[in-house]
Amino acid sequence: MDFLLQPWPWFIGGPLIALSLFLYFYFGQNFGASTNFETLCTMAGAGKVSDYFKKDWKQRDFALLFVVGLIIGGFISANFLVPNPTIDLNPTTVQELTDLGFANVGESYFPAEIFSDDIVFSLKGFVILILSGVLIGFGTRYAGGCTSGHAITGLSSLQLPSLLAVIGFFIGGIIATWFIIPILF
Repeated sequence: MDFLLQPWPWFIGGPLIALSLFLYFYFGQNFGASTNFETLCTMAGAGKVSDYFKKDWKQRDFALLFVVGLIIGGFISANFLVPNPTIDLNPTTVQELTDLGFANVGESYFPAEIFSDDIVFSLKGFVILILSGVLIGFGTRYAGGCTSGHAITGLSSLQLPSLLAVIGFFIGGIIATWFIIPILF
């Protein structure tokens, strides 16, 4: 049981991801989570509003199971497999986040300055979360997939558009980290 309660090394996690990807390819499926939003909209009847959503959602039922597995796995991990929920961050990162106004850095995956009820239901917090969601949704559709789909499936199958998308993800992360987050907080 101790093995499950500690981070797994790359030489275990990497081959497990590769095995999952091989199984997806073997069964003729693509790996990624973003198309599940499209599938959920299709299931909810969005095809009545837009022809884009007129699809057979049953062809993507495996992907919905993948997302359900992610949610269940995350719940099990967070509630039963993590004995110490603190995060071991670089001291420089802790100092920089503290300077931005974040308290209790490293004690949780979800900082209270962004995800507490007081912040989420404030105008600023609500606008940040809605705007972030819209930008992520737009970027995912514009890039033709999400970060996991491009970085794992696209790069492993040597697709140039996925390489360009992953480079764009990193550039966006750097811009957010160095410019946008300091302005917001």
